[in-house]
Amino acid sequence: MAGLNGAQAMFQQLVMEGVTDIFSLPGAQIMSAFDVLHEMQDQINLVHTRHEQATTYMADGYAKVSGKPGVEMVVPGPGALNATAGLGTAYASSSPVLLISGQIPSTLLGKDTGQLHEVSEQLDVFKPITKWNHRISDVSEVPAAVHEAFRQMTTGRPGPVELEIAPDILTQPGSVDLVEKELYPHPKATREQIIAAVKLISSAESPTIVAGGGSVSSGASEQVRRLAELLQIPVMTSPQAKGIIPEDSHLAAGVNSAVGPAKTVLPETDLVIAIGTRLSLRGISTDEMPPVLQIDVEQDQIGKQYPAELGIVGDAAETLTALIGALSVDDSKLPKRRERAERLKKQFADEVIRLASPQVSVIDKISNVLPDNAIVVQGMTNIGYWSSAALPMDNTRNYVTSSYFGTLGYAFPTALGCQTAFPERKVVALCGDGGFMYSPQELSTAMRYGLNTVAVVFNNGAYGASKWDQQHQFNGRFIGTDLFNPDFVAMAKSFGAEGIKTDADSIEEGLAEALALDKPTLLEVEIQNMMPPFQIVE
Repeated sequence: MAGLNGAQAMFQQLVMEGVTDIFSLPGAQIMSAFDVLHEMQDQINLVHTRHEQATTYMADGYAKVSGKPGVEMVVPGPGALNATAGLGTAYASSSPVLLISGQIPSTLLGKDTGQLHEVSEQLDVFKPITKWNHRISDVSEVPAAVHEAFRQMTTGRPGPVELEIAPDILTQPGSVDLVEKELYPHPKATREQIIAAVKLISSAESPTIVAGGGSVSSGASEQVRRLAELLQIPVMTSPQAKGIIPEDSHLAAGVNSAVGPAKTVLPETDLVIAIGTRLSLRGISTDEMPPVLQIDVEQDQIGKQYPAELGIVGDAAETLTALIGALSVDDSKLPKRRERAERLKKQFADEVIRLASPQVSVIDKISNVLPDNAIVVQGMTNIGYWSSAALPMDNTRNYVTSSYFGTLGYAFPTALGCQTAFPERKVVALCGDGGFMYSPQELSTAMRYGLNTVAVVFNNGAYGASKWDQQHQFNGRFIGTDLFNPDFVAMAKSFGAEGIKTDADSIEEGLAEALALDKPTLLEVEIQNMMPPFQIVE
């Protein structure tokens, strides 16, 4: 296709790949790209933020709830570096996010001449937190590079990628060939592997499923539920797979996070069926782990945490479909298995209440007023931590976390990305007062684009988990953990948003009021500092 410059080729290829939204913040090296976006407003919705970190968080949230890659664009140097916390979060949680970074003029790359926003070897900065990254060197390369970015993001284990493009290439005209969007094949289990898996499962008395984020990205929710119901066996999940089986089901054993059911479930398990999970099970040694049947789309995950009795490299949905079709169930085992599942579920629920009754009370009040299809973003705050264990979800992609990256300041901008993907749904961000202050300026973004997200800000006047550490591990030697906070309600209203103040006892009424408003809303909740789950000694 003749007559396109680099920016036009880039955005037209993004449209070919199915992109309809982009998160960005303008700057010198990408202004020609913004000019093309102006021409393409009927095809691509631009959400411009107040900080580059927020562009990545929004793209990540968008990707996690929609299943579509999230796309962001920033200037090089400080802009790109500001985006790294969000890109690292996307990498930790296997989220398909495309970061498009500008660059200095291509003729000056590597010369260290002090150009605006110059970072020598910027590509190297992103290598540890991306699946793949690449610098475009000519306009003719643009469509193929964008296409390859999408292939990398969406094949195997999903993950973020980075593309760099210099301003002279964005404006360079040339002959380019756009590339049709592709559907990529998945690795498939062999017939012999399915037969071996059936043999393992059939010989087990008390199997347990452990499902992770890979089961969600594969679209295997229905198959995981069918397998669990067919065999009447409990399902433990990672936070990323929370809701893969409705958590009011007797088969939902709980989420393995800082607190999880593994310590009580695994001693009564003679086969672990691991589906799309890293098997990051806190406090479980190799000797304590039962035999493992591991299904993962990537070979390097097989046996990585624990030895696998049988490893199958294959798409989770396709592998489970084949496995379910091949299984013959011994009905005589089912009553005992059902009793076990019900008992283990109650045991974990009782343990969570024993450990964190005040937190569970708050979470129950939140749950009481959440609509069925609400999206909840777990922030790095006490109620956020405990929500993975105590807030029931009945479907996947409704509960969003920062995975093992544990990113403070993540919740609110990520929730705005979720809201962009689903404007009609209720989105709630569980924030702490410390974390929310990383990005209060994004209330401006919420107002500008009508993103009617509810930010619940739990205000205990401290970096709560760190203050708890100082109180209980360092004999109350407090330093650097108390916060001087603004008037959160007044701050929200200064942006034109709604602000409501309540306390832990009245959060149910406050959240119901906030959810009923058709407007971005900040709900401040005064709350005492409480024990975080990762302080529990197992």
